[in-house]
Amino acid sequence: QVALVGAVSTMYGLNLEESDDDDEYSGDSGWIQWFCGLKGHELCAEVDEEYARDNFNLYGLRARFQFYDHALEMILSSEAPDEEDLNDKTFLEINKDATDLYGVIHSRYIISPRGLQVMRDKFLKGTFGTCPRALCDRQHVLPIGMSEDLRTSTMKIFCPKCEQVYSPKSKYKDVDGAFFGMSFPQIFLQSYPSLMVTDPPRPFVPRVFGFKLHKQHSLITRKLEEGEEQEPRVVKEQKSDPSAGRGSAG
Repeated sequence: QVALVGAVSTMYGLNLEESDDDDEYSGDSGWIQWFCGLKGHELCAEVDEEYARDNFNLYGLRARFQFYDHALEMILSSEAPDEEDLNDKTFLEINKDATDLYGVIHSRYIISPRGLQVMRDKFLKGTFGTCPRALCDRQHVLPIGMSEDLRTSTMKIFCPKCEQVYSPKSKYKDVDGAFFGMSFPQIFLQSYPSLMVTDPPRPFVPRVFGFKLHKQHSLITRKLEEGEEQEPRVVKEQKSDPSAGRGSAG
């Protein structure tokens, strides 16, 4: 019977394994807590019920979901699904809408003042992981979506140091990128400027038998060089503006 529940749930895209990170799971019994406690969902914030009940935060969502009312009711339920629920096809169909609806609400919540605080705590604890680039020295990363549309692409991770986007660990491969959206890292870092990385990333220096290869620069080296070249040009243009103005007046 357990195998049957797992098979039906998998058919509806539901991973019933619990998260390995107990610190990220509140332990409460509602649907939101249950959903965020599933494996791979520890990246998600537990949306405040008050936020999810506010019609202002739900604007434009009703028309996007077939079972909107039932899905919202499920999200706000104070009881987690049991084995009988997870073996019911009707329940799983509504749960699929509830998952997508929660994802859209979540993408709005995490850029709200309260949501940003929740995500800040996760970022500082390293819940989102670290940059896979060795020269970024295990810089904490942020989740990002490649599209605002559901079921278009999976979540990726953004490194604030090298400013590159990478694929996350395999356990997050099924998390929808729309749960976070394309703008979250930028809004997050603008909201917490003290968390922005000010030191430039260390570029990789290619060598052969210890000797540097001339005229072969990494992408990061080129970006740093371009930044240095652009600064003098800006200053020069600013200095030339007043004289240009006097010439036209004469």
